[in-house]
Amino acid sequence: MGEIKGRWLCEAQKIEILLLIEKAKEKGLTVTRSCAFWRINRRRITRWRTIKENGQSLENLKPGPRQPTHRLLPEEKEAVLMMAKKEEYADLSHRLLTVTAWDLKIFFVSFSSVYRILSSENLMTMRGIQRQHNSRSIPPVRKELTGPNQRWCWDISYLPTYEKRIFLYLFLLLDEYSRKAIAWRISWNQTAEEARYLLEEGLMNENILDLPEDQRPEVFNDRGRQMKAKPIKAMFEDHHMPQVFARPRTPNDNPFVESMFSTVKRAPQYPGRFLDLEQAVEHFKDYFPWYNTEHLHSGIDYVTPDQCHIGLRDQIVLRRKSDLKNQRLFRKKVNLQNQNVLTHNLKTVNHNFNQIRSCQLVV
Repeated sequence: MGEIKGRWLCEAQKIEILLLIEKAKEKGLTVTRSCAFWRINRRRITRWRTIKENGQSLENLKPGPRQPTHRLLPEEKEAVLMMAKKEEYADLSHRLLTVTAWDLKIFFVSFSSVYRILSSENLMTMRGIQRQHNSRSIPPVRKELTGPNQRWCWDISYLPTYEKRIFLYLFLLLDEYSRKAIAWRISWNQTAEEARYLLEEGLMNENILDLPEDQRPEVFNDRGRQMKAKPIKAMFEDHHMPQVFARPRTPNDNPFVESMFSTVKRAPQYPGRFLDLEQAVEHFKDYFPWYNTEHLHSGIDYVTPDQCHIGLRDQIVLRRKSDLKNQRLFRKKVNLQNQNVLTHNLKTVNHNFNQIRSCQLVV
């Protein structure tokens, strides 16, 4: 049979070993010598003996408690399902749903727990009108950012109209650290002049020209003709702001603004097509304030871009972690109390049963 140490044994093998040790003991061989012969730890034999004397099975069980003390409470599961089924949250992913609940103090449950609860009720199908997208793009190597207005990125995206091959164009300037939309413009034309208006608006909105030259943001962009235009290059040089170009035919080099365009066009309120310039402007007048102040961004720990931009990100994340920890301790306390009540009731039932049994034997 070989060395027993570290091996899993079935119930029959354990009983056989105990019988052999008992027979060896009757013939004068100590338990310690028998364990040394079998090459098995004496503590295992002692534990098996105790379990057998208590009338319990020697079958191998799954390690750990049968029910974890920090398991979710029924009230928490019900709160998750009730919130997920509400119309105003139907378009939120399970992560956004979880963070929204944290902030509204509806429940404090982890991402994975919410995912399992929704999956058990078949609520994890695609939530919203967007298609699934992959995340295999590899961002370029950039220096680590420590705050807002250290690196901006900008690009231009097509906005379909109801006329075939006729497009509006969305010019967007984004802060990479906070993902805040610094400035935006809608135009019928892709021109360097429109790009210059966009960048000048961003400079004014963030008061960049009041900063020392060495603290002004670098600007990352593609290699379009608007980006390489001489007026744009001259403006960056005059303001002492480095202009960084993506590699040719490599949109992944500018992933943050590309991802932002995807977020814009996958939003439930996005109309898909625009009738004219005025309709597009009216739509984005509502969308970008909502995005900056209410949208919980997955790339910045599910805080809004405005919160991250003004330095509240760490404070909010720390508060959420504290709430989750407190809820976990509370959940453990409640479950332990319930477990103690069940154990007490079981002992009472066994005691009453033994009394009844003894009375029957006397009779």
